Amino acid sequence: MEGFWEFPRIKRLPPYIFSIIDELKLEARRRGDDIIDFGMGNPDQPPPPHIIAKICEAAQKSHNHRYSASRGISKLRQAIVDWYMRNYQVELDPETEAIVTIGSKEGISHLALALVGPGDLVMVPSPTYPIHTYGIIIANGDVVQVPLNQGEDFLENMLRVFKALWPRPKAIILNFPHNPTTTCVDLDFFEKIIAFAQENRIIVIHDFAYADLVFDNYKAPSMLEVKGAKEVGVEFFTLSKSYNMPGWRVGFAVGNGQIITALRRLKSYLDYGIFQPIQVASIIALNSPREMVEEIRNTYQARRDVLVEGLNRVGWPVEKPKATMFLWAEIPAPYKKMGSLEFAKFLLKEAKVAVSPGIGFGENGEGYVRFALVENEHRTRQAIRGIKAAL
Repeated sequence: MEGFWEFPRIKRLPPYIFSIIDELKLEARRRGDDIIDFGMGNPDQPPPPHIIAKICEAAQKSHNHRYSASRGISKLRQAIVDWYMRNYQVELDPETEAIVTIGSKEGISHLALALVGPGDLVMVPSPTYPIHTYGIIIANGDVVQVPLNQGEDFLENMLRVFKALWPRPKAIILNFPHNPTTTCVDLDFFEKIIAFAQENRIIVIHDFAYADLVFDNYKAPSMLEVKGAKEVGVEFFTLSKSYNMPGWRVGFAVGNGQIITALRRLKSYLDYGIFQPIQVASIIALNSPREMVEEIRNTYQARRDVLVEGLNRVGWPVEKPKATMFLWAEIPAPYKKMGSLEFAKFLLKEAKVAVSPGIGFGENGEGYVRFALVENEHRTRQAIRGIKAAL
């Protein structure tokens, strides 16, 4: 039934394409089909045992059940800046340049509300993780897409788009290693981005969610390693992927003090921070030895190798990604005309394999599907057999 009211922000949001596949997946499972699910980037392994032990211990203490601090407890903010110093030799002030967020998705969307007003332009790569686009739309800003296509120079595309815009954009959102395309960059890329942002007074927001999920000796640079980066930007990180803590909803932003203060002020009106035992356990996670993260990384690398080698073997040519927990796969030539949504439906029906259609990440995602490396090696081999039969 149609209601009496209009909800302007909701009207600006298109239908969520991934929900179409989710519905079909649910129907198939109700019929008794065994669906091998590479759809959502939802880590399937538990966090390391000592992190779980810490949250259980902290939850026994009565004072940890009270309201917490919206910007995060001071010991967690200290652990965050220590983590940056250890891993990237970046010095940060835990009081003014670090804030805890309820995962990076909440942080990025609330930062958009803090920074963006009606008519403000924000450049976003296309394809991209949906909240990078829809966080701006929810904040009543206008998104300007910068093509991030394989074989093209993203910086050149950005400059071309920028020169055609008036008024000038207020910010750019980046995400490297990139979801969904798995594109990686080096420090030289960020040096150029920061120089461009300083010259044009543009805010740079970098989503660094896949910092640790890197393979074949690649090391992902932090934007903040560039001299002057703190003058123009902030970087987000989440514990979801590196520590298998997606449902815990804990991340953080670091960088420019003025931007962090804006986010802190907005959040102080909206939330009371994360459940305190989660914050206490997050300190333990960030201070853990790197071997623990290496183990998680190795699991994804092994799954990547089985999936990529299997797809190539059955005649679906794909390359190994250097980072992230995804494979961005171009639809095989005979099926390309179907489009990514119909092809994803085809794989679900004929191969019993769920993937994310590329169109869900923006118009430049058409022609691709995304596999998330969230099924074990045995299930991945089973998926390859299903795909071989379907193709």
